[in-house]
Amino acid sequence: MSARSAAPEASLPRLFLVHGPTPILRLSALDEIIGTSVWVKRDDATSGAESGNKIRKLEFLLADAQARGARVVITCGGLQSNHARATALMCARVGLRSILLLRVPDPERARAAPLELGGNVLLDRLAGAEIRFVSPAEYRERGAMLEQARADSEHRGVRAYIVPEGGSNGLGSLGYVEAMREVAEQMRLGLAGDGRPFDVVAHACGSGGTAAGVALGAAHFGVAHETWAFAVCDDSAYFTRTIGRIAVEARGFMPSLPELAFAEPGRREAGAFGNAAAARLVVDDRAKGPAYGTMSDEQKRFLVRVSRATGLVVDPVYTGKALFGLAKAVERGEIARDAQVLFLHTGGLPGLLAQGEELREALG
Repeated sequence: MSARSAAPEASLPRLFLVHGPTPILRLSALDEIIGTSVWVKRDDATSGAESGNKIRKLEFLLADAQARGARVVITCGGLQSNHARATALMCARVGLRSILLLRVPDPERARAAPLELGGNVLLDRLAGAEIRFVSPAEYRERGAMLEQARADSEHRGVRAYIVPEGGSNGLGSLGYVEAMREVAEQMRLGLAGDGRPFDVVAHACGSGGTAAGVALGAAHFGVAHETWAFAVCDDSAYFTRTIGRIAVEARGFMPSLPELAFAEPGRREAGAFGNAAAARLVVDDRAKGPAYGTMSDEQKRFLVRVSRATGLVVDPVYTGKALFGLAKAVERGEIARDAQVLFLHTGGLPGLLAQGEELREALG
């Protein structure tokens, strides 16, 4: 599949990988659980096994890799990384090799034992990805680790391209600027709410690229007055720095985008809107649970309740925590009970299927 130029700026190559526009649905039972009116943008339906929010970023990143003549793509994540899985499968689709640097507690032990083929790891292997285990300490230096892997590949005569963790850089974030263009068109057609801008777009945040793109795109295309990014790891200070940097990079590719303004939960400062001078973003780190990939017992019960009441499946790493955070923000009065909210379902089903034992007690 070759790149075509149909990006936010005509000079940027883009692959068309998303099965879109992805649907937007409203479930009355979900409104009751959350406490306000919620529409769900089903970006878990961007494709098949490779589905989720990462594909929108990879449309730009893999096109760039091809344009630069790369033969292999190198990226990183946790063992059950949705991003790594999507990258491996999409690389296979477009004829690129993939190398995945995956974080595990004990790399030596992981290398010595047979690889457990469950969840995203199974899909990684089906896609033919080369998996390299790295320790948490090594992963903290992932930028240097990725650069070393690229240098090693090119020393062997194989041109390599780095996709950062989560596909989260300025170029990748343009995938979610374009997603907000898609939502704006669905609103115009009467497929999302009553046509008025949403009060909030809410979603999970694990590496910052989706958050930057959604915030910039939602303001630019008049989708919502503000966006909420629910951190699933790290804290709001970390993501404020990270998202701010990514947004600056994105505006370098697309100068017409607004600047980004970080807001405090519950504050309602007046401001312009729609192609405005600033895009309002709240980063909320109060729903991240005990650790990355781990839910509290209350969060687990909430996840099960959502699925049983609505048939909507959310995962323990990303979407389950974000939806829980949204409900808590409404409960605290930081998001009004008469608000109209668009919740971005970013996927995560394969990872969920590897975590059944962790949910056994909550399932009853």
